[in-house]
Amino acid sequence: MKIHTTLNQVRIRALLASTLALALGGCALPPPAGSPAAGTDTIPVRLIAFNDLHGHLESSNLSVTVADPAQSGASLRVTVGGADAMAGLVRSLRAGAPHSIVVSSGDLIGATPLVSALFRHESTVEVANLIGVSVATAGNHEFDAGTPELLRILRGGCAEPRADDPVRSCALGPYRGARFPMVSANVRTANGTLLPPSWVMQAGPVKVGVIGAVTKSTPQLVVPSGVQGLQFTDEAQAINEAAAALQAQGVQALVVTLHEGAEIGTPGKPVDWNDTTCPGLRGEAVDIIKRITPAVDLILTAHTHQGYNCVVDGRPVMQAVAYGRGLSVADLHINPRTGDVDRSKTLARNLPVMNARTDPAHRARLVAAEPPAFSTALKAAQPDAEVAALVQRYAQAAAPQAQRVVGRMARTLDRRGSGDSPAGRLVAQAQWEATRSPANGGAHFALMNPGGVRTDLVCRGTPPCEITYGDLFSMQPFGNSLVVMSLTGAEVRELLEQQQRGGPNAPLMSPSEGLTYRWSRLAPVGQRAQDIRIQGQPLNETTTYRVTVNSFMAEGGDGYTVLQRGRQRLGGAQDLDAMLEHLRKGVSDAGPPRIRVTD
Repeated sequence: MKIHTTLNQVRIRALLASTLALALGGCALPPPAGSPAAGTDTIPVRLIAFNDLHGHLESSNLSVTVADPAQSGASLRVTVGGADAMAGLVRSLRAGAPHSIVVSSGDLIGATPLVSALFRHESTVEVANLIGVSVATAGNHEFDAGTPELLRILRGGCAEPRADDPVRSCALGPYRGARFPMVSANVRTANGTLLPPSWVMQAGPVKVGVIGAVTKSTPQLVVPSGVQGLQFTDEAQAINEAAAALQAQGVQALVVTLHEGAEIGTPGKPVDWNDTTCPGLRGEAVDIIKRITPAVDLILTAHTHQGYNCVVDGRPVMQAVAYGRGLSVADLHINPRTGDVDRSKTLARNLPVMNARTDPAHRARLVAAEPPAFSTALKAAQPDAEVAALVQRYAQAAAPQAQRVVGRMARTLDRRGSGDSPAGRLVAQAQWEATRSPANGGAHFALMNPGGVRTDLVCRGTPPCEITYGDLFSMQPFGNSLVVMSLTGAEVRELLEQQQRGGPNAPLMSPSEGLTYRWSRLAPVGQRAQDIRIQGQPLNETTTYRVTVNSFMAEGGDGYTVLQRGRQRLGGAQDLDAMLEHLRKGVSDAGPPRIRVTD
């Protein structure tokens, strides 16, 4: 019997465990010690994983770049995505496997388009239920609205409405919550772990243990109210403790779903997501992975929105970009006598979620290049009609708000740039204009963190192009408020230098009018922000300046800890309201870059 048919027997226990938060407690790989001998029959179990969906239920403008199997060194940009297409591929992959497990590796919700956020992400969880998610792990964005709201999302029930808030709960009827458990071994409360550290799935005569963990930097990525009372411990240590507990129960086939990630290649030389050599593998997850017990057979990662399929210390490490554009699929073969995975038989691949708009020639080439077990599933996959209908119902409910025209722009404003980005400058400018008057804070300039700008503003047709409320919400989905604070010139310099924590090529905050500087990438640490000018004048280390940031940054988010020392704080409008007011003034353009990047 397939696992997804037996899940109904454990869902009540899963739901109770997750909501009450009571925790008890293609590459061929070399076989580890204790693997079954050659010729021993094994039980195949297919792991199907996606990561960082972020509520992208619709497929508009999603693509993935993969190696062209018909031409060495060439690549294909393939149109992909959509929850209905993803559900169809999942169903097709499960049809070709005697036992299967579907995993969400975190950030299922949070930082989402309007079709999810307008409904408190209930739409996304209901879609995940229809897709057949077996188990999920918590990502950092699961904590955006705090623990009580996360637990409500898991257990169901309608949220209390808020005055003058367009966000609605139970918009299409009763909300019954997730039909899958959520796990995380390293999120702790005063009484233990917030969520179960792991979950055990029965696959015929064998068991598979799935262990979850989220990046320990979550407190720097979420507003303090979202993680109040929680401790995020070392990921590897928590995983190893959970693995030992499972092994003590006789579970030897172990899978980790880790909401932390890595990168491969370079910006100028991207690497195909199935290149198992993984050149230039780097990132926070690498050290974690190397410290995870050898008993773990497969590591599914997330958070960095990258695609890779590596072999680290003899086991696959995978990630399938983000937004439902791809799936990571690994076929494990488990010895029914010992419960161990025969790693010599493991087959792991990242697969694109092709949809109705995928170029037929691209589809044919990619299908033909995959191993038979996966090419058959890709060829047979069809969009899931039930998921498509549910997404359509939510999209129609969101349409009046999403399609409301709120402004015009002179050109596409994207998130690219060697220093600040056009989209980031637009946001920062709107926030400065909302706080520059003495009555509203007297700001000298505003700064916008790059991670807070989630999408481009795409100019469709002949400029000036219309901007809809849905466009703005997708770009700024967090609902942060503005904060004006006082910093000395020395603190402003220190703040700018904190951008180097991600290395000399890290994305930079976008400034509004009122701040310009030069960023010297190869200068010594602490000396990269040069020729800093505020209101056209050189920075004075002892002068006090008024600075506008969003509430996430003001509380030290993204590692900008200098902002926690800001004085004479004054709260302001919500970020989206500031942008709406800015757009009322005429056709928008971000203006020229305000950061000059040099070597």
